[in-house]
Amino acid sequence: MMQTHAERASATSGFGAWLLAMMLSGSPALAAEPADTGVFDALSDIGPVKFAGTVRYDPQWQTYRMSASGTNMWGEKDEFSMLWKRLQGDFIVRAEIDFIGDGVDPHRKAGWIVRPSLDDDEIYVDGALHGDGLISLQYRRSKGGITEQVEGELKGPQVMQLERRGDRYTLSVARRGQPLTVIGEATLALGPAPMVGLFLTSHNPDVVEQVEFSNLRIVSPEWPGLQQYRDYLGSHLEILDLETLRRRIVFSADNSIQAPNWTRDGKALIYNSEGRLYRFDLADSSVSVIPSGFATANNNDHVLSWDGRQIAISHHNADDDDNSTIYVMPIAGSAQPRQVTAVGAGQSYLHGFSPDDQQLVFTGNRNGQWNIVTIGVHGGPEFLVTATDALDDGAEYSPDGRWIYFNSTRTGTMQIWRVRPDGSQARQITFDAYNDWFPHLTPDGRELVFLSYAPEVEPATHPFYRQVYLRRLPAEGGAPEVIAYLYGGQGTINVHSFSPDGKQLAFVGNTGDFPEIR
Repeated sequence: MMQTHAERASATSGFGAWLLAMMLSGSPALAAEPADTGVFDALSDIGPVKFAGTVRYDPQWQTYRMSASGTNMWGEKDEFSMLWKRLQGDFIVRAEIDFIGDGVDPHRKAGWIVRPSLDDDEIYVDGALHGDGLISLQYRRSKGGITEQVEGELKGPQVMQLERRGDRYTLSVARRGQPLTVIGEATLALGPAPMVGLFLTSHNPDVVEQVEFSNLRIVSPEWPGLQQYRDYLGSHLEILDLETLRRRIVFSADNSIQAPNWTRDGKALIYNSEGRLYRFDLADSSVSVIPSGFATANNNDHVLSWDGRQIAISHHNADDDDNSTIYVMPIAGSAQPRQVTAVGAGQSYLHGFSPDDQQLVFTGNRNGQWNIVTIGVHGGPEFLVTATDALDDGAEYSPDGRWIYFNSTRTGTMQIWRVRPDGSQARQITFDAYNDWFPHLTPDGRELVFLSYAPEVEPATHPFYRQVYLRRLPAEGGAPEVIAYLYGGQGTINVHSFSPDGKQLAFVGNTGDFPEIR
């Protein structure tokens, strides 16, 4: 079970025995300590493999390095090693896959697999990445039957996703940095709670191959009939290293947590949950409530001042028809936050401070239109930066204060734009079919990170619980690169969440909780 936001997350620790050198030399395997299998239940060998499989789990970056032998996974019986757990209902499993070294056999295989049991002639479906770069959806329809497959055209992908909806399984893959592509689908009755996991076979009984799985996520997705903003899945608070693109989960909750800010001293993340604001201390994983007095209906539009001393919040004011209203208070909290936008002004969803901390920029519904608006931190006259019939949202100042970046539907889809603070020189930055939201600039102002929804998502919406991407590109524009594949959306990255040095990014991914299956 995942924990609530008020409970401390626990980290998995320890390493399993690693006997690869002995295996590669052909020496008999020695007795090993029990392996640390991370989120999985067990590591098992299927069929009469010559060398037992091993796994080494790195708890810091939550990666899995496997070794395995085995003849193949193709004919009527299989030989391979599998790191598995039982999952009930629909799921999405995703990981990045890298073979270690050149290997011996180009037909070695690794990937995700689903099967009812450990029998070597069992029915199954898998996504198989071969050593020579071939990707295929493989499946055995009947126990003891032959394996069938659908080959993909893409060669050498590293990202693999296998999704189950009922008895339908869909394999999608991508090269790092690119969107996912569907390889194929298969319909098989594998039972209500099959074994789901990672596999490796060397395709040569006398050889041990190695593979590393990283950025692994197991997701219980939105169920049919889930009502947005009433029903919620659980949350993972994650940190992404922007150089290596490795991710790690630092905290999990069984309710909705949203929109982390990184404090300017680098010590904590601030997020919202159920109307309150919380501080997550990175040193000891402790969680504490940030006092906000009467403001206990805060949404995920909260931002920190550039000097790190203040936090501005968007609270739904009961005295103003529950309109989202902007307030400012000290970073440590306040019993009486100071109101900025006026009663009767309309909905005001905050997005940023100006670099001199004298102005706030927000999305305001003024006269029935959603536009980018600025106002002084102490209130006063508002200035309409944009004034179009489109939805303009997600505004944020560049670090030099010369631009305001935002997202807009003015070309039909939701795209990233920028404009001068005086409303001049509006210019489009992204141009493809995805719907892009919440642009955030790195502290040095050179790069832009934003959230991308698939083209089929209504452009003017940013719903929870979708398969989305975090993408980046130069601040001046260019070809976007996918830097994270995740299940999330609303609440993932609504606010600026870079570490002070710009080397890491915090965000939220989502999943429901799986019933305990043993």
